[in-house]
Amino acid sequence: MLRPALTLLALVSLAQAQTNPAAAAAGQWRRTHEKAIVSEFVEFLSIPNIGTDRPNIRRNAEAIGKMLQQRGVTPQIVEFPDANPVVFGEIRTPGANRTILVYAHYDGQPLDPKEWVTPPFAPVLRSRSIEKDGQVIPLESATYPLDPESRLYARSASDDKAPIMAMMTALDSIRASGTRLHSNIKFVFEGEEEGSSAHLGQILAAHKALFSADVWLICDGPVSQTRQQLVAFGARGVTTVDITVYGPRRELHSGHYGNWAPNPAMMLARLLTSMKSEDGRVLVDHFYDGIAPLSDTEKRAIAEAPAPDAELMKELWLGATDGAPKKLIELLQLLSLNIRGMASSRTGAQASNVIPSTATASIDMRLVKGIDRDTTVARLLEHIRKQGYFVIGSEPAAEVRLAHPKVARVTGGGGYNAVRTSMDLPISQEVIRVVESARGPVVKVPTMGGSVPLEMIEKAVGTHTITVPIANHDNSQHSFNENIRMQNLWDGIELMAALIAM
Repeated sequence: MLRPALTLLALVSLAQAQTNPAAAAAGQWRRTHEKAIVSEFVEFLSIPNIGTDRPNIRRNAEAIGKMLQQRGVTPQIVEFPDANPVVFGEIRTPGANRTILVYAHYDGQPLDPKEWVTPPFAPVLRSRSIEKDGQVIPLESATYPLDPESRLYARSASDDKAPIMAMMTALDSIRASGTRLHSNIKFVFEGEEEGSSAHLGQILAAHKALFSADVWLICDGPVSQTRQQLVAFGARGVTTVDITVYGPRRELHSGHYGNWAPNPAMMLARLLTSMKSEDGRVLVDHFYDGIAPLSDTEKRAIAEAPAPDAELMKELWLGATDGAPKKLIELLQLLSLNIRGMASSRTGAQASNVIPSTATASIDMRLVKGIDRDTTVARLLEHIRKQGYFVIGSEPAAEVRLAHPKVARVTGGGGYNAVRTSMDLPISQEVIRVVESARGPVVKVPTMGGSVPLEMIEKAVGTHTITVPIANHDNSQHSFNENIRMQNLWDGIELMAALIAM
């Protein structure tokens, strides 16, 4: 829970907001149309959106096209071979001399329904978060206005369908209030972001004029843990690798072969611990070499940003943190190496007294400006070799395993690099002013912790990117029981209206 001081800070921020007419009009519209907004949002969330589920992905794209059309924006479904469709829309403003593009993605992370308290594509409204014993509120009997602390649970409730719903509602309020637009507005909704945007660069390059804009506003990610609005001027890149190490050809009885047959689970554990120190610093040689230094403005923004680390530790039951005494926002400006999953044989009731045959770890590495993804993977491969492993990119044959005491199959790579827009640019300063006029004091960060395909966007269409997220920090995105706090959706509607009218 937030300390009283942080709660007071959020209230002060709210009190200082609403000097923006478009945001104020959007707030008024929302307050009189909450039930209709939630109903449309629930219908949208009910469409499964895993990227590999092509039929349902198309249903999502068509649903967004219909939502745009209902608001007077002619949709265009942009197709590309083997790619999920991109949904495009445009508002041309007479006399406008610039174009603002707002982006979100409609695909969601893969999931295991068994992990969810309620089905991921059957949206459920709760009075509070599940962790705070939030009770189910039947949608058909919900009382409006909703408690701002209530939450809607479903896959992509926050990442990234909430921003899409906020944009649509912002358009409703802009039309109803007669709010004047000052820029041409474009909308782009991607269907492969959770699959590392495999085709986005090609799609943008093939339709450069269609997607060109003076700035892309990326509506993805969470706000500050203090609940203050956050604006990020960059995002970390990402690359992933899977590492498999090998023991005996088949599983062996641990009594008959223990102390003799190498155990790949133990081998993998040693390999992984060689990669990081106990305080979280990556030990791969030259891992941090090449990081682009922060400007004075960026350093000042980090110094001025609130540090809710102590409260987060309580919320997450953490007795210590990596990188201490540095605060979270500082550490997000560095590369990271994360073990995102491990597997070897079986555990729990299915466990057997065996020496496993293989062990696998999946690793993601978050990149910062100045660091190339291919170089980072090459440095990791060299580290694995230095631990005595013969590294191979495919399943090793018998002769390979017999010729080397330690073999590691490493696959993956790909992803994209980090980018960072200067906070001193006129458009950057304007975005800050507009967001402050809608949401009050803003937390400004040079680089957001998560990864968004900013590099391929900037390269393909020659633009700047700035991220303006709306989701609550504890939304469980990429995991089970994903949710959106209703006040975050309401705030997001006002924010989107202010940005579209900028």
